[in-house]
Amino acid sequence: MVSINSIKKGIVIDHIKAGYGIKIYNYLGLDKVDFTVALIKNAVSDKRDKKDIIKIENVMDMDFTVLGLIDPNLTINIIEDEVIKEKIKLKIPERVDDVIKCKNPRCITSVEKYITHTFFLVDEERGQYRCQYCDEIYTFPEL
Repeated sequence: MVSINSIKKGIVIDHIKAGYGIKIYNYLGLDKVDFTVALIKNAVSDKRDKKDIIKIENVMDMDFTVLGLIDPNLTINIIEDEVIKEKIKLKIPERVDDVIKCKNPRCITSVEKYITHTFFLVDEERGQYRCQYCDEIYTFPEL
């Protein structure tokens, strides 16, 4: 039996908005890995009513920009020897490259496939981003 209380070396993604843990789990492809992963849903939280937590018994690369887009309030804890060695607090990204795809058929990115899809944050509270080329507005998580 594997304990999910503590991990020796790996990553703990904490303070995930309840219900968003599965989105992060799927985005990271954790269903395809061969190391221990725990997805804890609806855990009691002091900061929120409920939260999700993901514990990963391994070190892996992550795109913090995308994680900040999914939930800007989450915390990433890097664990070594069962101790938090680094705590990373995310925020909503100001700029997003090749994560959001512009759906405007008149946008240059629809015609020129090699152009990077670049979006800039225009409204943090609503999670709205503007396409660099055509000014189309997209709201996350509608993206």
